[in-house]
Amino acid sequence: MGYGALPAKPASPKAEIFFMVEEIRMRLLIIEDDGRVARYLLRGLGESGHVVDHAADGETGLTLALEGIYDALIVDRRLPALDGLTLVRRLRAEGATMPVLMLSAIGSSTDKVAGLQAGCDDYLAKPYAFAEVLARLDALARRADRTQHSGVLRVADLELDINARQATRAGQPLGLQHREFLLLEQLMRHADQVVTRSMLIEAAWNYDFEPRGNIIDMHMHRIRQKVDRAFDRPLIHTIPGAGYMIREPDKGAPAAG
Repeated sequence: MGYGALPAKPASPKAEIFFMVEEIRMRLLIIEDDGRVARYLLRGLGESGHVVDHAADGETGLTLALEGIYDALIVDRRLPALDGLTLVRRLRAEGATMPVLMLSAIGSSTDKVAGLQAGCDDYLAKPYAFAEVLARLDALARRADRTQHSGVLRVADLELDINARQATRAGQPLGLQHREFLLLEQLMRHADQVVTRSMLIEAAWNYDFEPRGNIIDMHMHRIRQKVDRAFDRPLIHTIPGAGYMIREPDKGAPAAG
């Protein structure tokens, strides 16, 4: 298909399993049936600090996209089971608003207009340079203002600045690691609600991650040490058999602390 920017061959036979580096920025879903292209994007976006999932056909991609956990989608126009244009139309009909970048070997003006009219936010013709994919995604994130993932979250005297990636309590920096930040963000977005371990896993790891042992509890222990240890009133509570909850101290005790 003429992907001038693609490597000669996938760098790894396990190309859909990636370890994030530096800073996790966005959670992305790639809907692409070409395995070579998908591996190329998965590796590049993963190494750029994004959490990335992959669907190889339109029906699976639509199902995953409708879960509402993605900051942006990268969708190929020609897909099995459900083509890219129909996928985006159905996504918008369901009220989903996340940005969509469509990739296609069909790059005429008419085809680009068709993609935009279907509900895509941007349309990139192949072949493309990976740097342009990154730039387009960054532009889409800024254009959408990432409403659900921006601003400052507050619970009592705990503040989480999403843009600056900083957490403070009573003005004191907490020094959270990247995954700790994502887990605390998930808790704060669901303040006064039980957040299950599955919800926490979705917030900080991709679909290939298989939790072993008590890894979530270990991360939560470290977060609680940083958030609550130096303060008289704890904010984070364990709900036995369910998960965790963050709440203001004066809102009544949960099932367990």
